[in-house]
Amino acid sequence: MTVCCLLATLTLSLCSFVSQAKTPRLVGVTVVDLGNPFFGAITHNIEQQVAASMPGAKTLVVSGDYDLGKQSTQFDNFIQAGADIIIVSAIDSQAISAAVRRARAAGIVVVAIDNTADGAQATVTTNNVLAGQQSCAYLAQRLKGKGNMLIINGPQVSGVKDRVKGCEEALKPYPDIHILSDNQNGVGTRDGGLNVATGLLTAHDNVNAIFTINDPSAIGADLAARQLQRQGILIATVDGSPDIEDALKNPTSIVASSAQRPAELAKVAVQTALQLFNQSAPAQPNQMVSPQLVTRDNISSYQGWKSQ
Repeated sequence: MTVCCLLATLTLSLCSFVSQAKTPRLVGVTVVDLGNPFFGAITHNIEQQVAASMPGAKTLVVSGDYDLGKQSTQFDNFIQAGADIIIVSAIDSQAISAAVRRARAAGIVVVAIDNTADGAQATVTTNNVLAGQQSCAYLAQRLKGKGNMLIINGPQVSGVKDRVKGCEEALKPYPDIHILSDNQNGVGTRDGGLNVATGLLTAHDNVNAIFTINDPSAIGADLAARQLQRQGILIATVDGSPDIEDALKNPTSIVASSAQRPAELAKVAVQTALQLFNQSAPAQPNQMVSPQLVTRDNISSYQGWKSQ
């Protein structure tokens, strides 16, 4: 009789556990700017990963458009919609923390992608220090250790800061390479890169190289050099986007890009979010994906984002 009761109790407990198991229904994704091809690739791959690993779940993708207030409101909208998971590429890594706290208080899993977000339970980024190092070490080699360089900076999120940090670290062994400017914000856009590069190239007659924090900025800087008829400037950047593939295959000033891997970033972010949703702590809550330097010499073998 006792055994029968014990078996009945275990059966009821098992049934109760199964009935309480949850499946994510809604994944909210907010990124810095969907006008940037990188974030388009990130969100596309997140949608694919959610469809594959969370059957029946809906993915809601929105763009913060470099507006912290807008991104904070998007968090509130996700909370009201009953999101189970939020994946965020933060416009401001620190200032977004209040929105992250509100989401977590509502029982929502928050995972940061591309940039850190204070308070997120996990973070998945490119190794942005390495990306900056790769691009600027390549420029230093091409300059043979001597020349004048501009750094076109961007919004002060963790990823941008790390890229500039990596670039400056790579240049330390080259005392004859002089950084003429490193604090001008090109906003991470083509137009921003064009405007900042135009101003800096007008102010400085002898510029040999430019490092930009992302591909759109590099496209803008290249256009500025062409419009001002400045020949021989070398431009290196970070992203590895389809636009930069075209630039590296054609006569432009762009010579290299440290390529990010949006498919791998999305895969790790979604897998980590699902682990956290199931109350299983990931082995590595903070993960970095290594970039790949792409130049005119190896562009023919570069697989690119489209193949991911």
